[in-house]
Amino acid sequence: MTNQIEDILIWIEKLNHEIYVDIRKDQLQNSDTWYYDEKDGEIRNSSHSFFQIKGLQKIENNHITLEQPIIIQKEIGYLGIICRKIKGTLYFLMQAKIEPGNINKIQISPTIQATKSNCTQQHGGKKPHYLEYFLNASKYNIIVDQIQSEQSSRFYNKRNRNMIIQVDEDIEVLPNFRWMTLYQIKNLMKIDNLVNMDTRTVLSCIPFFNVENDELQQQYLDMIRDQSLVQSIRGEKNNNVIPQIYNYINTYKMYNEAEYRLVPLYSLKTWHMKEGEFVCTNPYSFKVVFCNIEIDGREVKKWTQPLFEATGIATFGLITCVDHGMKKFLVKAISEVGCLDQIEIGPSIQREYIHSKENDSVDCLFDCHLQEGKGILFDTLLSEEGGEILL
Repeated sequence: MTNQIEDILIWIEKLNHEIYVDIRKDQLQNSDTWYYDEKDGEIRNSSHSFFQIKGLQKIENNHITLEQPIIIQKEIGYLGIICRKIKGTLYFLMQAKIEPGNINKIQISPTIQATKSNCTQQHGGKKPHYLEYFLNASKYNIIVDQIQSEQSSRFYNKRNRNMIIQVDEDIEVLPNFRWMTLYQIKNLMKIDNLVNMDTRTVLSCIPFFNVENDELQQQYLDMIRDQSLVQSIRGEKNNNVIPQIYNYINTYKMYNEAEYRLVPLYSLKTWHMKEGEFVCTNPYSFKVVFCNIEIDGREVKKWTQPLFEATGIATFGLITCVDHGMKKFLVKAISEVGCLDQIEIGPSIQREYIHSKENDSVDCLFDCHLQEGKGILFDTLLSEEGGEILL
């Protein structure tokens, strides 16, 4: 085990040179496990596992206002990290993993990143490493266990189980795994496309405090140099913001009359097969491609699957300010086509490469600061989920 970020980077680089990866686009009809089901109008796996691709239409005032393919993956997957105190410091067991949709090869991933189909070996391969710790999580200190949605612009009602469990026992560290501190992981996030989306999602669930002792909490707060952040953590007394947020979200759910309808792929009038890819006749944020994949070190070494290939680079931005000595963040209630509960709280800016040009005042403020390089605290290119999405 090492405490040096440079050693982690050398380790990643070494693995990238050693691991064989071959991802080639192909035709759907050449796959021996995936096919187009003409009766149901969907792309699916021959074992009826993993995921399917169907059509989705948004209906407003009896008119179709949006239509696209969408991934149906009803099962809830594990996104889990094992942590352990070593010489008084909390370390996280991270995995150097390649997903077929990664823009590069290896990215730093959670200890386990697996669908239910992976865990039950529907692919015919081995079980994911360290699965037994999460199946028996009640034996350990559970720091996080939350169900969170996943990319509702690509997945329909998709959710993952985000978990962090703390163990006290010695664990065999396999070659593609390494203990890292939170400090190291956070610093590695500054490097383009190195820390994957699932790691960032799980770590974002960590509570500010995992102790109930008020005096100990105060000691932790005293260690934070940014007093505006301290005030933000404490919150405002008699603040009515949370009820207002619930009021807005619940009003939207109550009065939103848009209908989202799953339909066969052949019902999508603006989508068609072109040169082996399923594409939109209009500019769109993604297309569906089909790939032959070979990756060393996976539960299954060779397979074929469809992937959603992104168009351009999306932008996610969070605006922050200090208001009366308190750090605040501007969030936005966002509705997406595949969202299980219609609407969720998202960042200030969340837009695809291809998006409406009707920018509001928040977009204009964000773009102005970005163009002038003014007040930028963090600006890095980071990958999306690589299991079904190709960047």
